[in-house]
Amino acid sequence: MADKADLTKYKGVWVFAEQHDGKLAKISLELLGKGRDLADKLGVQVTSIILGKSVKKLAADLIAFGADRVLVAEHPELAEYRTELYTKIICEQAQLDKPEILIIGASPIGRDLTPRVSFRLNTGCTADCTELDIDLDERILVSTRPAFGGNVMATILCPEHRPQMSTVRPGVFPVPERDASRTGEITEITVVIDPADVNVTVVESSKSKKHGADIQDAVKIVSVGMGASDEVSFAAIQEIAELIGAEVGGTRPCVERVLIDHGVQIGQTGKNVRPELYMACGISGAVQHTTGISNAKYVVAINKDPNAEIFKFANVGIAGDAKQILRAIVKEIKALQK
Repeated sequence: MADKADLTKYKGVWVFAEQHDGKLAKISLELLGKGRDLADKLGVQVTSIILGKSVKKLAADLIAFGADRVLVAEHPELAEYRTELYTKIICEQAQLDKPEILIIGASPIGRDLTPRVSFRLNTGCTADCTELDIDLDERILVSTRPAFGGNVMATILCPEHRPQMSTVRPGVFPVPERDASRTGEITEITVVIDPADVNVTVVESSKSKKHGADIQDAVKIVSVGMGASDEVSFAAIQEIAELIGAEVGGTRPCVERVLIDHGVQIGQTGKNVRPELYMACGISGAVQHTTGISNAKYVVAINKDPNAEIFKFANVGIAGDAKQILRAIVKEIKALQK
């Protein structure tokens, strides 16, 4: 625990770099961009810590995307993520290095790892943040996240404990530009694993099969809400997506009706997206959904209610029956593509 007198000993921004099979996870690069921004405001360094087997080769990329320093922990036992080992190594290094801020992606691995690191370091953590900033007067991390079912945005501070920890959902921040000219320090961590620390053995791991592209990487998305969940409207949505090369996404109620898969659910309990074009079809615009599309560049909304909240987020709003409008859009696209 860091008491108030010890807070001045903590300095720097740490970013946990998640990797899979020797490839950096996109969320790691997104957080490096935000970590760089936070560190520049504080006038401190960005350190990225990466664990795995034969992952030192990834250090150059981490530096190119914003890290000043990379801590590398390599060991055959780290090839697969294991909570106990990752927690032990990260916490031991954090206690030595004393970062003032530690940010981790709210991925399945991050959501498993973060509470254990937070508990071990006796500090708090703000989960699923949609914004991170610095209060320059107090030199403190300002974490913002939806609360009370997404009905309010909460601003959370951790003034008396270090490191200040936050998790961020994938897709919230953009991936920074890669700068190959950047230079940085690479430090290898000596990893000593006590058999007593290994209580879990990974027998086998397999990736779930995906249909289509990852919705978070989609340039165009046509999204379905309950107002367009009838058979005719949804068929039109699928046809529009195919005609314009888009992915189909949607809201939580449409997932619960098994109209779409949870992997393409967009919003507070789904994924954050940042497409060039987002078509919201029959979506009311509740904050639980719109938190996931705040970074969309161009939004087209279709809803029968002219006062629907979704129109506040739209560049173009079409008020009317979704079934008729969607069929008309299909007809118009086909005519233009002839």
